[in-house]
Amino acid sequence: MHCITCFEFDALVGSESGVQEGANLHSVPAQVFDWLESQALYLSDRVESDTRSWLRLTQRRGRRAVQLTGFVGVIRVPDGFQIEVLPKVGKAIGGGVEDARTLLIDMLRCLGGFRHIQTDSAKLKATHMPLLEVFIAEFLQSVDHVVKRGLHGGYHVREENLFALRGKLHVAQHLRQNLCRRDRFFAEYDEFSTNRPENRLLHSALRCALLASTSQANQQLARELCFVFADVPVSDVPAHDFQRVRLDRGMMHYDNALAWARLILASASPLTGAGDHHAPSLLFPMESVFEAFVAKHLARQLAPSFILKAQTRALSLVRHRGRDWFRLKPDLLVTEGGRNRLVLDTKWKLIDGRKDNGSEKYGLSQGDFYQLYAYGQGYLDGVGDVVLIYPKTDVLHEALPVFEFPKSKDLRLWVLPFCLRSRRLSVPEGAPFVGVFLASRLLQATGSEFTAAE
Repeated sequence: MHCITCFEFDALVGSESGVQEGANLHSVPAQVFDWLESQALYLSDRVESDTRSWLRLTQRRGRRAVQLTGFVGVIRVPDGFQIEVLPKVGKAIGGGVEDARTLLIDMLRCLGGFRHIQTDSAKLKATHMPLLEVFIAEFLQSVDHVVKRGLHGGYHVREENLFALRGKLHVAQHLRQNLCRRDRFFAEYDEFSTNRPENRLLHSALRCALLASTSQANQQLARELCFVFADVPVSDVPAHDFQRVRLDRGMMHYDNALAWARLILASASPLTGAGDHHAPSLLFPMESVFEAFVAKHLARQLAPSFILKAQTRALSLVRHRGRDWFRLKPDLLVTEGGRNRLVLDTKWKLIDGRKDNGSEKYGLSQGDFYQLYAYGQGYLDGVGDVVLIYPKTDVLHEALPVFEFPKSKDLRLWVLPFCLRSRRLSVPEGAPFVGVFLASRLLQATGSEFTAAE
């Protein structure tokens, strides 16, 4: 199996097209391109207008092409070919493939389903492994930890016609079956077994990982671990076994391994591509990843009296016949004592702080300004500050001058960069809301930085 690495919004063409590869253009085998093109056609017909697809049709130099969108992760073609998609900001901040992969792993840890990624080991693997192999290695290490602590088992009651008496003899059943067979005993006994839902799920996930991995080290460790689980059958219906999982006090070391197994054995598995064959293998919308990353680390910059709320949807834009229509859902809302103080919205987009002319407008979207204006009217009653947060780059390294609304002079809009490396929001000293980020100012004064929480 072969793997290529791309960035968001790169384009792909078939190898027979004759188009020369470039910085944002990659060539893939003809059968891979045909499959990608069929997926793009399928998505163009099926995806709803308000839903973004991970792939779209385009052209490059007069040839048919497909373009990736704002999703990152791993695409697995049915014949095993893999396409690794990394965040575009990895190039914008001057990093290479390894830096972009490490950054993505760090950001994914802020998503609930990936809290179990061990940062140090994953970052080390990211320097020489594709993203999918990093995830497989993390899963194998978590299962290895379970094996070293010992597979958890239990006693199960069994009834069987045995050649030797074991446990308790069932007299009535024994007489019915063995009246003429003195060499048999129908008995009930307790048998210790590791055949339980948790172990069946891990064994099934190990089999999937073994099939998906192309790394010799991962394959070797997966085979060794499968040997340990040789006496445990694979899970016939993983969804049912997950419902029966019980992590009592003596089984907490199973937690991380089962979290990976749940991801691997899901209906649209990132490793096996099970389920709907039209679904991508393991893709994440970067808007959601960036929002989760900012929400987690921005909360640490707030002064003690302030609270950060994510995905608030308490208000609506209009009421019609007694019903609320068009919910106002800012990404982040800062409150103090039950009062709304600051509305923030994250945007995974690269803007240029140097392009302040009338035509380019820094690359900002008029729709985003309409959106923030509505948030300011709804949550702040038109008085206060609303913030657009963008990733910090070499061309956006400080806050833009404040934006004012002529018809609402008490409402201001700020465009602030968020540093993905230091995990801090850049707040200008003259901003009216600078007191909200008192902790951030103290850190800047001492030269300290926040670090990612485990």
